[in-house]
Amino acid sequence: MRVQTLEALAMAGKLAGKRVLIRSDLNAPHDDAGNITNENRLVASVPAIRLALDAGAAVLVMSHRGRPTEGEFNEEKDTLASIAVRMSQLVGTPIRLARDYLDGVDVKPGQVVMLENCRCNKGEKKNVEELAKQYAALCDVFVNDAFGTAHRAQASTVGVAEQVAIACAGPLMAAEIDALTKAVAEAKHPLVAIVGGSKVSTKLTILNNLAHKVDQLIVGGGIANTFLLAAGYKVGKSLAEPELVEECQKVLATLKEKGAELPLPTDVVVAKEFSETAEHRTCRIEDVAEDEMILDVGPETSARLCDILRKAGTIVWNGPVGVFEMAPYAQGTADMAKAIAESTQNGAFSIAGGGDTIAAVGKFEIADKVSYISTGGGAFLEFLEGKTLPAIAALEARYDA
Repeated sequence: MRVQTLEALAMAGKLAGKRVLIRSDLNAPHDDAGNITNENRLVASVPAIRLALDAGAAVLVMSHRGRPTEGEFNEEKDTLASIAVRMSQLVGTPIRLARDYLDGVDVKPGQVVMLENCRCNKGEKKNVEELAKQYAALCDVFVNDAFGTAHRAQASTVGVAEQVAIACAGPLMAAEIDALTKAVAEAKHPLVAIVGGSKVSTKLTILNNLAHKVDQLIVGGGIANTFLLAAGYKVGKSLAEPELVEECQKVLATLKEKGAELPLPTDVVVAKEFSETAEHRTCRIEDVAEDEMILDVGPETSARLCDILRKAGTIVWNGPVGVFEMAPYAQGTADMAKAIAESTQNGAFSIAGGGDTIAAVGKFEIADKVSYISTGGGAFLEFLEGKTLPAIAALEARYDA
């Protein structure tokens, strides 16, 4: 994937005195009192703003928050006011919030203005050309730094990139593109993918796409249980989707045809109740009782999976192998996290994405031992599905413009 970058434009001196519009992802969660509860997206958005400021640009920052109704504005739920205040502190310069901006914004070099919630604008979600032209008229350079919205073909992610004179990727977007390219298109083999989660139905497209690319596909959670059914094992009252057994068998057939492998659990941790305090035991996969549910992989399986991960050249991680939030069922995911960290330190490239995965990365303290942690939930998943991400395609189309 080839795109123009904000860094390259800054180094070439092409931003001085220019109006730069940065599409960031500042959709941070708030508590009932209106306080920001997780500012990871805000922190990740700072480098693009500082880069443009330091290059002498007049900076406009655009983002969405929540899921507002287009054409309406709820001062309490939709505003970016608290985000503007916090971003002022993080960037180190005052940031003014502009409510009405479609007819133009007064901003001078060295200044930053944040534009109010773009999803309140009529035509945003459907990428209406008229709105995209209004966005483009605000700037000389458009910067997409919101990978988390890259799978959305909207006016602020795709339309404006098609209308503006110069369109480029911000440092966060550029890093995501580089990491995803290294993880799949230019992967160093053996390529190992981990796909965990409760349902095969939500990850079926990913599984089918990765089956054609990977050397080994590790599955966990309810997904692994459905694959166990497909292989002829009984899983008691474990979360599974019997109706998708045939689809799992197709994935297994694809892997077998290309000489790849999906290592199924040989031992598991089971309990009769989905509870941290329930009695639990480790048993062979053949010995799971009808009234038991599988909540983690056993030590033998964990050792085998970790051996695979330590020998990998590239690791794509999306999902845990057990209910890692509960101590009795966290060991499998903890072991896997440690193995991924060790493999990365030994030269493998690793990328982790998805809410549960990032939570596991944090819990087992390996954030600094993974090559890249993706900021995009839906965008990361759609990339793994093999889909074209509209916002990135729009930047690629403008590469030689």
